[in-house]
Amino acid sequence: MASRPTITKAVIPAAGLGTRFLPATKATPKEMLPVVDKPAIQYVVEEAVSAGLDDVLMITGRNKRPLEDHFDRNYELESALQKKGDASRLAKVQESSDLATMHYVRQGDPRGLGHAVLCAAPHVGHEPFAVLLGDDLIDPRDPLLQRMIEIQERHGGSVIALMEVAPEQIHLYGCAAVDATAEGDVVKITGLVEKPDPAEAPSNYAIIGRYVLAPEIFDVLRKTEPGRGGEIQLTDALQQLAADEKLGGPVHGVVFRGRRYDTGDRGDYLRAIVRLACEREDLGPEFRTWLRGYVGQELTED
Repeated sequence: MASRPTITKAVIPAAGLGTRFLPATKATPKEMLPVVDKPAIQYVVEEAVSAGLDDVLMITGRNKRPLEDHFDRNYELESALQKKGDASRLAKVQESSDLATMHYVRQGDPRGLGHAVLCAAPHVGHEPFAVLLGDDLIDPRDPLLQRMIEIQERHGGSVIALMEVAPEQIHLYGCAAVDATAEGDVVKITGLVEKPDPAEAPSNYAIIGRYVLAPEIFDVLRKTEPGRGGEIQLTDALQQLAADEKLGGPVHGVVFRGRRYDTGDRGDYLRAIVRLACEREDLGPEFRTWLRGYVGQELTED
């Protein structure tokens, strides 16, 4: 029996307009908004690299040039830091350009996540690959993507990251119908629905922004009609794979119970910054002391 291909490629869709963060995203890509002192997109690329995926394709659009610049060399800045003898900041500047082999393709017409993934087909070819969405930051101490790759290499097909949410919140997510397996954190996905009404949701397992996909997904996406919002939904294509394994193998889910930082809206973005800053060795002690005082005194006075 031939061994399955080793997964080496990651696809990061980054063509969205970031309208929830206007006016900050009028001229700055939302993926470049800082989470403490690194842009959100760098956390995502670092996660891919830590899982062994050193070939990264970013799906971009208009006004996304700063993404490419961030992962490129900045010789003028590096030279200035070298002349100052600022080795620490120089290392931080060079870190992003040395992370991975980066590639870029423009989506052009923003027709949904499914269409963005389809733009990766020429680069990916006929091998499984990972998709990482930038709104979900996964704590490196909780290696979700590595576990998903392990399950895909064992079972084939596709693997989706799931998270249990309160039933009243399920309408905010794609939702999976599942069957249990012998492994506590792995389920067999039997159906998927995008942002269901809570009364009609098949479970409280929500899809979060990590996928390991079989290349057959491209054939399905090419035939997938626009769905919710008039866009080509990746969830709709995965539903077809789950319903008919002959199209591209089974669809499994890995239930994630670790630390996840949601930067998808303004409130969660601020909470993510506070949580990450509190955990930083260089910032945490002083910041936590200030935060306790602020919460304990200034907020109570209001």
